[in-house]
Amino acid sequence: MPRIAVLTSGGDAPGMNAALRTIAKVAAVHGVEVIGFEDGYDGLIDGRVRALTHRSAEGLTTTQEVGLAGNLGGTFLGSSRSARFMTPEGRAGAAIRLDGFTGLIVIGGNGSLTGAHKLAQETGVKVMGVPASIDNDVGCTSTAIGVDSALNVIVEACDRISDTARSHHRAFIIEVMGRHSGYLAMASAIAVGADGILFREQSRNEAELVSRVADLLRRGFADRADKRRVLVIKSEGVEIPCTRLVRLVQDELATDLPEVEVRATVLGHLVRGGNPSYQDRMVAGRLGLAALDALMAGETDQMVAWLPQQVEGGVPTSDPAVQRFTLTQVLDETRALLDGTSAVTRWRVGMLEKLEGALGL
Repeated sequence: MPRIAVLTSGGDAPGMNAALRTIAKVAAVHGVEVIGFEDGYDGLIDGRVRALTHRSAEGLTTTQEVGLAGNLGGTFLGSSRSARFMTPEGRAGAAIRLDGFTGLIVIGGNGSLTGAHKLAQETGVKVMGVPASIDNDVGCTSTAIGVDSALNVIVEACDRISDTARSHHRAFIIEVMGRHSGYLAMASAIAVGADGILFREQSRNEAELVSRVADLLRRGFADRADKRRVLVIKSEGVEIPCTRLVRLVQDELATDLPEVEVRATVLGHLVRGGNPSYQDRMVAGRLGLAALDALMAGETDQMVAWLPQQVEGGVPTSDPAVQRFTLTQVLDETRALLDGTSAVTRWRVGMLEKLEGALGL
């Protein structure tokens, strides 16, 4: 009986369990055994396994855990960032654990896919990647598993904060996740009608950030008597801590707007948890299916990507919204996304510059 392995790695993302469920259910129907490795690459090196399919009177079926966890957030297999897997020795040890498997499906973000690429290149293990990162910082795909759920949480939180800010004529600086990519800040600022946005790709120093936020508050509260709140969305990747930024802005306004209160809210890991949205469950399922199909067809060292509009350079799949790219293509485009040279990053920044009058920073 053919067997495939699957693991989740790096930061957890809502929808990972939905991808595992689809992979296990479809594989079982086709007589393919699915074995999960716990806690990412660490579990692979140690050989810590959990069966996702088992034999019953009805034939090969999924375990009860797969069905129960499919709609939940996080990952029931567990995840980690493995220092051991970063070494050639660690990857060689992992490859030994995969002897007898058709291949490995890796569900994770940039670091996880980098590891999968090295595993395929160095050991010959067949691997297929599935993008999962709430930061939407993986190249060659329009979205990754977890992005939509994270944005829904951010939007709801900002709406709630906006209500109380409006009641008290306050300004709030809200920090969202995104250490290397400002996508969550960009998208949520537009969705909630924020007054300003701070994201890593702007490359502004501390003094400039403080000055711009202070000027925004002056325009908001001093120049408009009807203005009841100012909302600024800040990406985690902007290095100045949120509380420090608030303090410096408050100091800047001490003379001309002493009555204005500026508050900080760091959403942090609240954004990562919770049950996945419909969009993330659907995308996760379809990406998981495409990864399974590709692996069983003998493909390797690739990632399935969510692209409702086909992009040149990708390989079509049976799903018109999913294409496959080599992991080399994916990792090259990811580096370009994060260093600002990608056409996608330039487009995002350019669009926000066009909105500078509406998003005051």
